[in-house]
Amino acid sequence: VQLQESGPGLVKPSQTLSLTCTVSGASISPSTYRWSWIRQPPGLELEYIGYIDDSGSTKLRSSLKSRTSIFRDTSKNQFTLQLNFVTPEDTAVYYCARGNIFDVYDYWGQGTQVTVSS
Repeated sequence: VQLQESGPGLVKPSQTLSLTCTVSGASISPSTYRWSWIRQPPGLELEYIGYIDDSGSTKLRSSLKSRTSIFRDTSKNQFTLQLNFVTPEDTAVYYCARGNIFDVYDYWGQGTQVTVSS
């Protein structure tokens, strides 16, 4: 199983960050897994953002929920994170990962650096 993030490395404040995770070696649907986004701001710990499950339902971090969406394209075996109205505090390495109901993540993308700056 391989996951690969793609998207811009630089986003301006107040704009929308959009990252796509392309999955190979496993299907995102049907699936018993939770296809997740996680980020790590500089100098800080990993931070869960949210996931999309087999039904297409999402669960999002409460502090980000108002400006976050996750959707999928099953024909391309991809899922996408959109984060609106970004600020410099959204600067982080963003990872996509495969997780289960116990919040155990067994496969990760390599991560992609996103910097929010004007």
